Parts: sequence; C-alpha cells; structure tokens
Amino acid sequence: MTSFLGKYYYTLDPKGRVIIPAPLREIIFQKYNNTKLYITNAPVDKCLQIYPLDEWNRLEEKVRTLPKTDEAVKYFMRRVIASAVDCDLDKQGRILVPSAHREDSEIKNDIVIVGQIDKIEIWDKQQWEIVTDPSKIDVKSVESALAGYGL
Repeated sequence: MTSFLGKYYYTLDPKGRVIIPAPLREIIFQKYNNTKLYITNAPVDKCLQIYPLDEWNRLEEKVRTLPKTDEAVKYFMRRVIASAVDCDLDKQGRILVPSAHREDSEIKNDIVIVGQIDKIEIWDKQQWEIVTDPSKIDVKSVESALAGYGL
C-alpha cells in the first residue's frame, strides 16, 4: 500500500495526543522516509488534515501559483495555511493535536482517522457520522457527479 487508506476509530489521550494507525505510519516511513508532518484545518469541513512533508511542500507550491486576490484563495490561505503547524511522530507513533485545532474542528474525545490517498484526516466521531450519512446528501446529484468523473 502506497496511499493513505482506511478508517480507524481512536480516542484522544488526556494530553490531546493520538496514535497514528500502524498502516498509515508504515506509509509515512516507507513512502516519505520522514516523520515530519503538518497538521492543519480542512478548508471547509470540520476536520483536521495531516500532510507528510513532501505532500505539504506540493500543496505549498500549488498555492504559490494561485492569484492572491481571489477570495477563495484568500479564504484557503487564512483557514488552511495560517493554521498549519509542523509536528513529528513520537516513539509511540503519536502526534499532539493542538488544542486550538481540536477546538476549531470540534474534536472531542472519540475520533475517526481516515486515509485520503495523499493525506490523513481526523474527525470527531459524531461529525464523521453526519458527513458520511447517505440520508444527508442528494444521492442522485452525487451519483451523477461521480459518474461524470468515471467513478
């Protein structure tokens, strides 16, 4: 496996640390050969995103090419780039989720860690259940859009 995949249920410890699941840690070590990670707010969802250093650098390069006067780019810079902090995996495979990030994403104790190919997301369990509930979306619209992408 060379992409971040899977869904894992965990809890934050009293200090706000979480263990990155072993399959995801293996990718960090094998594919990226580095434990340097960046944690940031997601652009629109109430979750956190974790990027390995290489993926974060790719994101930064892409953002550098975008028009800084565009309102969506300004929002992205303020929401994602401004909230980014670097973190390292400790010897137990944990990262500290800063309290401001937990507050911004309404992450409490029970969380879901999900692989998203080139990044990892951390969700509050209740929020994850809401955003993945098929009854909460326009199924026909989503099916049509995905079919348009060949999915």
